[in-house]
Parts: sequence; C-alpha cells; structure tokens
Amino acid sequence: MKFEKTAKNYAKFTFEVKPEEFNHGLEYAFNKIKEKVEIKGFRKGHVPQNIYEQKFGVETLYEDALNHVIIHRYDDIFKEKSVVIVGNPKVDIDFKTVSRDNPFSISLTFPIKPEVVLGDYVGVEVKKKDVSVNEDEIEMRVNNLLSKNNALKIKENGLLEKGDTAIFDFEGFLNDEPFEGGKAENHQLEIGSNSFIPGFEDKMIGMKANEERELELSFPEDYHAEELKGQDVVFKVKLHEVKTKEKEELTDEFVKTLKKDNVNTVLELKESIKNEIASEKEISEKNRIVGTAVEFAVKNAKVDIPQEMIEIEKENIYKQTESQAKQYGLEMETYLQFSGLTKEQFEEKILVQAQEKVLTSLVIEAIANKEDFPVSEEEINDKYQEFANHYNLSVKQVKEQLAEDVITNEVRFSKAINFLEENVKEI
Repeated sequence: MKFEKTAKNYAKFTFEVKPEEFNHGLEYAFNKIKEKVEIKGFRKGHVPQNIYEQKFGVETLYEDALNHVIIHRYDDIFKEKSVVIVGNPKVDIDFKTVSRDNPFSISLTFPIKPEVVLGDYVGVEVKKKDVSVNEDEIEMRVNNLLSKNNALKIKENGLLEKGDTAIFDFEGFLNDEPFEGGKAENHQLEIGSNSFIPGFEDKMIGMKANEERELELSFPEDYHAEELKGQDVVFKVKLHEVKTKEKEELTDEFVKTLKKDNVNTVLELKESIKNEIASEKEISEKNRIVGTAVEFAVKNAKVDIPQEMIEIEKENIYKQTESQAKQYGLEMETYLQFSGLTKEQFEEKILVQAQEKVLTSLVIEAIANKEDFPVSEEEINDKYQEFANHYNLSVKQVKEQLAEDVITNEVRFSKAINFLEENVKEI
C-alpha cells in the first residue's frame, strides 16, 4: 500500500485490488441481495450469481463489492501511525480499470488531524471575583424553594385567573390550515408568565374547566418564524383543568419535609443554602478562570482545521439537541420554535459551537503533548471508574468499550486543563 500526504491535513492511501479479492467482494455483494432476486425459471432466492450478472450486469454489484474491499483494507490503513485519521475518505477509482480478471487500483484520501502551532499559553492575567455570600442571596434562594414547593391543587370553582395554571390542548390555524409547531396536548401553562404570544394568555382568562374557546390573535412582526410574522391566526383551545398554588410557610416542619441530610430547622436550612451558594460561586469562578486561560491559549495558537472535523462535531451537536427535544416530547422543528430560533439560525449557531469545540480540543491536546504529562495506572483506573459511575456501568463494561489509550488521553487532557488553571496570574 502506498501512503503519501497530499494537500494540507490530508493523507492518500493507494492500494492494488487483486482479482480474487474483488471476486470475493462481488460474492459478498450478491449474497446481500440474493434472497430478493427473482428471475423466471428460478425460485426466489435461488438464482445463481452468473445468471443474475447475465441479466442485470455485474456492474450492479460494484458499489457494495468495492465498499467491502475498502473496509477490509482499513486495518492496514490504520497501521500508519504518522497520521491520525479524523473523517471519512474521498474514494478515487477509475471505473474503466475495474475488473474481476485483472488488478486495479483504489485511492482513499482521508482528512487527518492537523498540526497545532502553539503560542503563549501560560501566564494570562485574571482578576478574581468576590465569591462571598450575602443575606439577600440566601433569602432569594429560600423564597424560590418555597415557591417550588407551593402545591398545585385543583381549583374548586374551575375559573381560570391570572396566576393560575392551565392544563389544556391547543392547535393553531393560519388561513384555516394548521401550521407547523402550533399544536400540543395537556400543555401546562401559568397564566401571566407571558410564555406565549401576546394576547394568548389574556384571552384564556375567564375560561372554565372543560370549556373550549377560539382565540383570534396576531403573531408579532418580529416573530422568529418567517412564515408567521405579523400573521392573523386562530388558536383552538380546550381547557382540561385549572390549578392554583397553595403557599408554603417557612417553618421547621416545612424544612423537615425537604428531607435534606442534617437539615431539620430553618437556621440549618439557611446555613445549608449559604454553603450551596458559596460552592456554586466557587465552581463558577473556577470555570471562568479556566475558560479565560483556555481562551488565551486558543487565541495564541495557529491551526488549519479540516472541514470534515467540524462537520462531524456539528452533526454530534445536532443529535444531542434532537435527543433533548425528544425528552420534552417535541419534534425538532417545534423545539427550535420554542427556543426562538429558525432552522437557519440554529445551523449557524451549531457551526460556531462545532468550530470552537474542535479548535479548543486540538489546542488542549497539543499542550498535553508538549508538556508530556505522565499518567499513572492509578489515574487510569480512577478515570475508568469515573466513566462507569457516570454511565451507570461496570468498569469491565467500560473497558470493553474504551481502549486504555483513549482513557490515557482523557487523563492527559484533564491535566492540561489543570495546568493552564494553575499557571493563571491572579490580579
């Protein structure tokens, strides 16, 4: 197999395919479709390969056959340790040379991990923020806790008023046609929260449980969905239940219902909350300092990233967002509307996120390589255990999924982050 670096951050692998190798691929391709093949005079699934080729042409098997051949060469390709492949290849085949009787060549051009030229990455100056906790912050947290524990109870008279919570179905219509993302069932909404378009919640006030009503409304001129901007619409609403809040009082009895470890009185609750806020502030401050240090290192580095790396990360972000939408029981389109984003705005957003994430990862990895942080067996085992705890798996299961070199890189990556934080100059 011939290996060469071609354009910047790309590597080309060229290999010869022998007749026996390609014929094996053709057999594989035919076996994939064999059960579905029907030719007069033969039972379905029992057509010989040579008869199939005579009728349909051997060329119909080429795609699967060639893919089979290529995949079987991947082991040889990944033995080349001077480069790290980071995406799928561009395949170069001269189909005029493809033959089951004579050798022919295939070239695969892969994007490879780019070289990072590091600049200054230590010594950035950061002004530390005050992380002390004041009484107002504690009281605000206490009030939020009380509000969250306000019990929602069915309202006896069933009359919907501002501040009540409505459980209802709705469907929106534009020119008598339902529009995308305008429908939901058993939706819960606090009236007065201004979560819906202007007028929606106000026009629901006065409804009673089990009542149906049509709301004539207009979308704002600056609404994010282009097809709905300034449009007059009708929402058909069916109210199922009306719930109202029953306010909680801050007492020792209430504190006990929270079932917090070693917290049984109002004073103990406030002290616990104070510690929680202090911990949150310290973590936030640590993240800010680390973020500044990483940003400094990234800003001073130079790297030309293959577009394929960014596209892969972009696809990962899209799938994560899609998974979040499903957790809320929403289609992607509806989820984006609730997030105030058009599809185009979302695409632009995740492209930027993907670029930043890939660039940051490459720079941190380069710092880890340059500093050559040692990794002990104990640290590797601890990282395996961390993954096991996070994904609720056994360490054995994690080891089956993640090779030790992957875990080693994770440890070294974390050490690089810690190294950057430790070398920040606080002012």
